[in-house]
Amino acid sequence: MIIDMHTHVFPDKIAAAVIDKLSHLSRARAFTDGTIHGLLESMKNSGVDKSVILPVATNTQQVEKINDSAAALTEKFSAQGIISFACIHPDYENFRAELSRVQNLGLKGVKIHPIYQGVDIDDKKFLRIFDRAAELDLIVITHAGLDIGFPGVEHCSPKMIRHVVEEIGAFKFILAHMGGWKNWDEVAEVLAGLNVFIDTAFSTGKIPARSDFQWNAADLNLLDAAGFMTLYKVFGADKILFGTDSPWSPPAETIAFIKNLPVGDAEKNKILGGNAENLLG
Repeated sequence: MIIDMHTHVFPDKIAAAVIDKLSHLSRARAFTDGTIHGLLESMKNSGVDKSVILPVATNTQQVEKINDSAAALTEKFSAQGIISFACIHPDYENFRAELSRVQNLGLKGVKIHPIYQGVDIDDKKFLRIFDRAAELDLIVITHAGLDIGFPGVEHCSPKMIRHVVEEIGAFKFILAHMGGWKNWDEVAEVLAGLNVFIDTAFSTGKIPARSDFQWNAADLNLLDAAGFMTLYKVFGADKILFGTDSPWSPPAETIAFIKNLPVGDAEKNKILGGNAENLLG
């Protein structure tokens, strides 16, 4: 079982425009058209059995509409391996009731993005959300570290993440991008010993750069096998989840990267899907 814990799709009518905007912002190539059908085709071609879609609310007015759409998407495409999480925004005042509604809709978790939402992850606005999510046994997955589209902006550093766990205690908490995109040395030092998950999304090999933009070659480097294994030793096979950040990383390449790691098949299978299967129930 291969489960991609980190994917994104957009409504058909705006997908092309969104992909074009984000591709220019990040200077990175997309590997699907950003639609649900593009994701399903990518899954079929790479052998992914299930994918988790992670919507993001960039303002409070979007929250309920996105969550209704997430529930409808899951119902329509669950037989084809699609699961959608919900969203929440730190400024959404009725968060307690909305998270209860998310649970009642049958959604397994929520996605947050401190950079897009402009709030530090250890701010009290987020802490109250995490506390409520823990009460409801909902998974929380956050963008962690820097963001390719917002150079120098950081609202989810390893130190902030440690503060969150110290304040809230253990809950189902996933740190995308191997614990903190481009913060990986600090991740290994600061987050050791925390009971959290990390995912592999957009974090291995090289950035799929667009050829029509200028790049410093060194800036394209993500984690190689040695860098990955440094974090593997910190978190262990039980706490790492396969994710692609589709449409921004091709699943086949990340799957091949994991299969070539110097660990046993049992550990590879946990990363590729076993851990996610247990987490999702």
